[in-house]
Amino acid sequence: MLTETACPGLFYATPSQDGVLSRIRIPGGILAARHCEAIASLASRYGAVQITNRANLQIRSAEALSRDTLAHLQEAGLAAAQETDHLRNIMASPTAGIDAQALIDTRPWVAQWDRYLSFHPELAGLSAKFSVCFDGGEAVSVRDRPNDISLVAVKRDEAVYFRLHLSLGDRGEPPQDVGILLEPEESLSALATLSALYLDYTVRQAPQRDPDLHRRSLKPRFREFLRNWGITAVLQALEKQVVNYSSPSAPRPNPFRVDRFGELDSLRSAKHLGTHSQQQPGLFYRGIALPLGRLEADQLQGLSVLAAQYGDGTLRLTPWQNLLIPNIPESQIGAVQESLEALGLSGAATHPWGAIVACVGSRGCKFSATDTQSHALALAEYLERRVKLDRSFNVHFSGCEKSCAQHHAADVTLVGVAGAIEAYVLYVGSRNLTLGRELYRECSLEQLFHLIERMLRLYQDRRVDATETFVEFVDRYSINQLKQLLGDSQQPWGSPPNPRQGTGASPTPPPHERLDELERSRCIGGRIGR
Repeated sequence: MLTETACPGLFYATPSQDGVLSRIRIPGGILAARHCEAIASLASRYGAVQITNRANLQIRSAEALSRDTLAHLQEAGLAAAQETDHLRNIMASPTAGIDAQALIDTRPWVAQWDRYLSFHPELAGLSAKFSVCFDGGEAVSVRDRPNDISLVAVKRDEAVYFRLHLSLGDRGEPPQDVGILLEPEESLSALATLSALYLDYTVRQAPQRDPDLHRRSLKPRFREFLRNWGITAVLQALEKQVVNYSSPSAPRPNPFRVDRFGELDSLRSAKHLGTHSQQQPGLFYRGIALPLGRLEADQLQGLSVLAAQYGDGTLRLTPWQNLLIPNIPESQIGAVQESLEALGLSGAATHPWGAIVACVGSRGCKFSATDTQSHALALAEYLERRVKLDRSFNVHFSGCEKSCAQHHAADVTLVGVAGAIEAYVLYVGSRNLTLGRELYRECSLEQLFHLIERMLRLYQDRRVDATETFVEFVDRYSINQLKQLLGDSQQPWGSPPNPRQGTGASPTPPPHERLDELERSRCIGGRIGR
């Protein structure tokens, strides 16, 4: 039976405001041609598919997928056994095996862990959110993504090891280094041991009355297991089972010291977008920006044809809700670009689609105060017309304060608030705060677009140099100073319509007066920030 607390999957799809949500887990984010065919068939029947922030796929439909559809997905290799499919949360860099900076190709380890899960149905009792990450030291890093366990490649004395990271912090924080080095051949044993310990804890804590607990979100999370058992006890148990286990004498980083902007820095680098050389001579990959991760059936089919014609036939999904085509010969880069434009897609690293993120919003979630998806798409179109970006700019739309779509900090965070009209609180990024500093409260959508445009123009005009990030720029000023700068900026911008003026020839007031008008009109509750 479907429950509102179910973590989305295939065999127990989750109800939402607009129907049913089904999630297809893609270990390592790699899609082969046969996968694309099956997914395009789904999209043609149910609508666009969407890449998630864990490099999986999800689709919304009026009802749960039929048994025949599920069987077809299994035949195509897109679903495992019903008992363990929900555990295939395996993340790797989208440039695994092709990244010139990589220390190790993590794809074999992804495949090994996927097989292990398939052959160990006893692990079905673990939380559907249990996740494992392999980072091979790629320039397109995933080490800062929130996962329960991350194995991060490091080099020591000319040998490559996996350094163990565990989710010791709060929800949404990246896993933390626990000072353990593992030989790659021992990584599967370490994962098996940690999973068995976690399962034992889960069984002891689980309500006996719930025989189908893997559908419930009430199951203990991995971080709860670590906190209650204690990290020392867990590592001691691990040491007994893993042969080639090393605890370096050098002091390890403080596990509770979190850089909330590590993931934002990875996103800003935009190495998952645009054209980049691979470690294989003469070959390149092309990262493609998608509008909130959405792909129509014809676009997916077109991309699959492109990958087969110019690449190796595979597509790679990214946790930034984009994708890339690998193994393109240098001579074919121009042809790929033309084909992408024909599909209505962009490979530009600075396209607004590449870094605007939104939760499902009020159309799919009863907790959301705003239609975040529509608003995010509208902002991307607005910025594309009005501002020429020269670096990635991350805007996070969240319909409530849970920040489901993006746990890490953003350049600008917008949190929906309930009221007579749809409105947002506008935060600007700060390395000392999760959401950032509140700049304006309860901005209407039109006012919001104008403000973001003005902030971008101000940043481009007044930054120290081209390397200064937006966060570094705004952190040089107090909130009042930022408001004054916005008011004094002479950059042209369109002001919100004034209902007291006609549609005729009344002159547009100067910028500082327009901002004063904006600040007065946008304050639904009278509070304009702190």
